[in-house]
Amino acid sequence: MTNAPLNAASLRGAVDLSSLVRQHNTPAPAAGEGAGATTAGEAPQPSGFATSANDASFTQVLELSNTVPVIVEFYGQGIEPALEPTIAQYKGRFALVVVDATSNPQLVQAFQVQEVPTVAAVIGGRPVQLFSGIMPENDLKEVLEQVLQLAAENKVTGTLPAPEGSDAAEEEPVEEPLPPLHQEAFDAISAGDYPAAIAAYQSAITQNPRDQQAVAGLAQVSLLLRLDGHTVDSVRSAAAQEPLNVDAQLAVADLDVSGGHLGDAFDRLLELFPSADADGKGAIRTRMLDYFEIAGAEDPRVADARRRLTLLLY
Repeated sequence: MTNAPLNAASLRGAVDLSSLVRQHNTPAPAAGEGAGATTAGEAPQPSGFATSANDASFTQVLELSNTVPVIVEFYGQGIEPALEPTIAQYKGRFALVVVDATSNPQLVQAFQVQEVPTVAAVIGGRPVQLFSGIMPENDLKEVLEQVLQLAAENKVTGTLPAPEGSDAAEEEPVEEPLPPLHQEAFDAISAGDYPAAIAAYQSAITQNPRDQQAVAGLAQVSLLLRLDGHTVDSVRSAAAQEPLNVDAQLAVADLDVSGGHLGDAFDRLLELFPSADADGKGAIRTRMLDYFEIAGAEDPRVADARRRLTLLLY
């Protein structure tokens, strides 16, 4: 088995395919001459993400390689093509072209095929020699990943559409059904009945206190209920008139969070915290914990605000 290194130099004329561009001057192979033979100039017939090609039709493979990297598999002498199942796993990020080495001497010469199977790639019209012989699937996938990387460096990053009737074409994401109480809350939110949604989430938490989705959902719908019936202008005006009023500042912080300005809400409440009385501090802490649930622990703003709140508390 031989492996050629994959690098940019591999794309600079390592193999000369110029004679294949003159395919219209090449006579068509006789009918029945080797598996996978096609008429000169005729587009190869696809089968999944794989197709066959010959000396006369390979120009179209070169054109295809400007869209996706093409893997070329030479077979013959009792060796059948074997790469299609692996290529299919990449869901259109590769095209596979199989070539009968016994009946396509120009391709055999151009790709310097010494034995079968031999596998090469074509990227942007340029060939890359890969390996000869049988390769274990794990090693094959490593080579294919290198080909994808090389293709990306050469801006060949397209994807082939899944063939009609294939598993990939028919495969659609299956949405997991919501737990009953979550679905009840979702339906209530859709209907604008926030109190009913809150009750459903509270029931879910009672059943399972570790139901983080219910906890986050409760925090979100509680915010929606607090904002319901208020206008942006009235909330901001009240906060501006009473900068030390905890309720007014909590309301405008809700508004900030609903608009995606989580950092502004945290800054507002943390700056207010030192001047608030004990009840005010408790209300700010509780509201910030709600915001932590809404944003999620992975949000870096949550980690920073949690650290700042801890310093203020202790």
